[in-house]
Amino acid sequence: MNDRAVEHLRIRLTVLHEALREAVERRAALSARLARPDLVPYCVTDDQVDVLLEEVEAAAGALEGPVGPPPGPCADERELQRLAAAEGVALPLDALAARYGLGRAEQDVLLLAAAPELDQGYERIYAYVVDSLGRRLPCVELLCTVGAGSPGERLARRRALLPQAPLRRYGLLREQGRAPVELAQELVCGPGVFAFLLGWGGDVGLLGHDPGEVAAAGSGAVPAYPSSAGLRRLGRALGEGRIDLAGVWGCPPGGGPDAVQAVAHAAGRPVRRLTADPDGDVRTAAALGALLWIPTDGLRDGPGGDAGSSGAAGAVADVVAAVLLRSRTPVCLTGPGPWRPAGLLAARAYAEVTLEPPDLRDRRAMWSAALPGLDGPLLEDLAVRYRMSGGELRAVASVANAGARLAGNGRPEPVAGHVAPAVATVTRGRGGSAVQAITPRRTLDDLVLPEAQSRQIREIASAFRAWPRVAESWGFARHSAHGGVKALFTGEPGTGKTLSAEIVTGLLGLELLRVDLARMVSKWVGETEKNMEAAFRQAEESHAVLLFDEADAVFGKRGEVRQGTDRYANLEVGYLLQRLEASDGLVILTSNLKENIDPAFTRRFHFVVHFPRPAGPERRRLWRLAFPHEAPLAPDVDLDALARLDMTGAGIGAAARTAALGAADSGSAAIGMRHVVRGVARQFQREARLLRPSELAQYADLLGEGG
Repeated sequence: MNDRAVEHLRIRLTVLHEALREAVERRAALSARLARPDLVPYCVTDDQVDVLLEEVEAAAGALEGPVGPPPGPCADERELQRLAAAEGVALPLDALAARYGLGRAEQDVLLLAAAPELDQGYERIYAYVVDSLGRRLPCVELLCTVGAGSPGERLARRRALLPQAPLRRYGLLREQGRAPVELAQELVCGPGVFAFLLGWGGDVGLLGHDPGEVAAAGSGAVPAYPSSAGLRRLGRALGEGRIDLAGVWGCPPGGGPDAVQAVAHAAGRPVRRLTADPDGDVRTAAALGALLWIPTDGLRDGPGGDAGSSGAAGAVADVVAAVLLRSRTPVCLTGPGPWRPAGLLAARAYAEVTLEPPDLRDRRAMWSAALPGLDGPLLEDLAVRYRMSGGELRAVASVANAGARLAGNGRPEPVAGHVAPAVATVTRGRGGSAVQAITPRRTLDDLVLPEAQSRQIREIASAFRAWPRVAESWGFARHSAHGGVKALFTGEPGTGKTLSAEIVTGLLGLELLRVDLARMVSKWVGETEKNMEAAFRQAEESHAVLLFDEADAVFGKRGEVRQGTDRYANLEVGYLLQRLEASDGLVILTSNLKENIDPAFTRRFHFVVHFPRPAGPERRRLWRLAFPHEAPLAPDVDLDALARLDMTGAGIGAAARTAALGAADSGSAAIGMRHVVRGVARQFQREARLLRPSELAQYADLLGEGG
């Protein structure tokens, strides 16, 4: 492949040398009329440039690959391209042109810019052509002149060298220094371009990058909001020029790109995104006839509705608003909430749309568009459980299809079986600083509760699955301010509250996000609320279950304001009341004492489950589950006798681990009753409880063996 690339460059440079010689002859004819013998030492003479041309032509003609000369010279470029196609490869220059949309003239410009890296003789030739020894690198004037036979062709090349054109916009050509005028601006190849042209490897996608470019989702795009006619109306108004500023508000997390693509599609325009250079972004969008997309999440309105708020967000808002006031380039603003500077709305033709979250019917259509092969029950279940953006759905479809190809080993494999792992790959593992992501491993078989509580645990999972249908298809959402499902687990420590939250999450096939209260609560005013908002938002974006373990610390009762800190504590509880009510997900709180929870939260819980201390039958099953099947349990271990001890599930598990450690430490081949009794004694000590010998009955003598 390297040899083919070098041969391709040799052919193309041969043609460029002819154009370069013509440019030299034109300059020589002009210089002959202005020649002064006393200036010869300070310029490139005609004789020198003839020698230089001969040298660079000879050097280009002798180009060889790393393993020797090319395998048989080709008559022309088309023959070389045919040979490369027969080998199943693309020539580097052709691959670069296809990736970044470069025409023939733009390819010649790129080769002229790369030529000085082949031979420094090109630098003096370039200086001769532009009649300036100070400009040896290829400049805009040179690149417009060489190979252009008419003023019209020179103007076309000048346009191809604008900062908004592909060569400079993607960074294939970069500015070398700053020139006082554009014609004198010197340009060099971007990093990696020269090596790629020579066939020395590299990824063509990494050679250039346009930070403002927003690629279309493609023909297999998932519709963002299938039932939203408002986006289409807004796009048509932008395309027809009836408005030039559009606002799309209420976008869910990750939904902004899909919404703006829907608007741009209706407007018949490409999309560009705001970057760190708003002025340049507007100029580029205007030159390309594109719709400029501005996500407003980080922008804030100042007093009076003008973009003048304090801080970094306010400074950015000021700059953006000032640029938009000077322009009439079509702009689309998106965000979860409106950004409406009064001055901007007064100067522009503005219209907006507020989006509603996709309902069950919309989500069903989106899943069907992403994965056409899904059957009815699976499609319905996915639409009920997950509220995903178009980007997330495309990611799920891509991962599922890749999993099917991998499992099929080249043979077609049904995609349906790979959807669940794909969803987990896309949505899970987004742990933050204040939450801990937990992948559920426990099942209903590990849950030991009385039948009434066990039934309630299963009902929570069923209710969460059914809620979208009840809320949207049956209309209950219009009659209730509550979204999602909320549950409160109360009971003594170690009775299975956290375990039950993990089991509910596992039944739903979701991820559990456990709030780290040590990092959540802050002494600084307002920081606790910010951390809470981040946790709720992360759970909603990850489609995860949010668990507040030992929730008394943040959901405690509000009290009378007697000192300054009481007021802020009450504000935190008030915020949580509102945020808990607004959440559409499953939120579980655990508390040792229900009385410690503020009464205002009670009516917001759909389920309140009290976990009692386990009775005899439950304790026996807990003891059986405490020892894994692989554990060597001695025959003398009496589970019936152990079940008579008043212990919680967590205490039983801890005693079993202590017994196993004791047996392993003593070199015993099995875990015997004496090891278990010692483990129980240690657990009673940890709980500051007295273990009476009478409670162990015939095993009381083993209590003394452990000291």
